[in-house]
Order: sequence, then C-alpha cells, then structure tokens
Amino acid sequence: MKVLLDTNIILDVLLDRKPHSPSAAAIFSLAETGVIQGYLCATTVTTLDYLLTQALEKKESRKLLRDLIRLFEIAPVNRSVIEDSLTGNMPDFEDAVLDQAAQRAGIDVIVTRNAKDFTKAQTTVMDPYQFLAGMT
Repeated sequence: MKVLLDTNIILDVLLDRKPHSPSAAAIFSLAETGVIQGYLCATTVTTLDYLLTQALEKKESRKLLRDLIRLFEIAPVNRSVIEDSLTGNMPDFEDAVLDQAAQRAGIDVIVTRNAKDFTKAQTTVMDPYQFLAGMT
C-alpha cells in the first residue's frame, strides 16, 4: 500500500509533538518494516527544511531530511500537478498539490491530521488513528 504522509505527521515525529507523536511514529514504523510504502510530497520536503531550520541547527535539520528521503519515496510536483491544483475543487492550494501529486504517484491514501481540509480530495484521506485502525 502506498501512503503519503502530510507535513504535520512528519513534524509530529521529528519534533515529538505530543499527543500526536506515538501514532505518527507507528506509521513511520510501518514504512521502516516495509508494511507500507511511505511517500512524502516534494513540497513537504522543502517545507520541512524551512520549519526544521527554525527549530534545530541547520546541520541537524539536514541530517533529518537525508534520513527521511532514505525512508520515504518522493511524490513529484511538476507543472501539471500545479496547474490541476490551481483549477481543481480543493479550496486550499497546498492540500490540492498533495492530492494531485498523490494521484500521479498512485498513492492509495493520504494520512493527515487535517482530514477536514481534504473533503474534496480525489485520494482517500485518513487521520493517523483511522489509518492505524485499518492496518490491524
């Protein structure tokens, strides 16, 4: 199963944001053990770089990014992803980009803590708890 993780899920693990970090870490574990094929959107990587360098030393934040791209595949963002995100039905552009990138990468589900923002997504969207409950 191909699973794209939204930025908030990644930050929950990297910054140990309680009470969300345990469920996010469980999803990371599924990717580490090969139970799921984990993906990040290309835009998530750039957003993470910006946010992590605000919270951590640059050297440490870049190490975390290198570790992430070893664990997760990257769903590309190109002109068609951007164009379709601009003209689609989703009100939030950033979320539309995730959905469009997920569609093109053949993603089965997007995991996010902001599922309400993805009501018009073409990809199945679940919060971490729903996703983990479905994996048992």
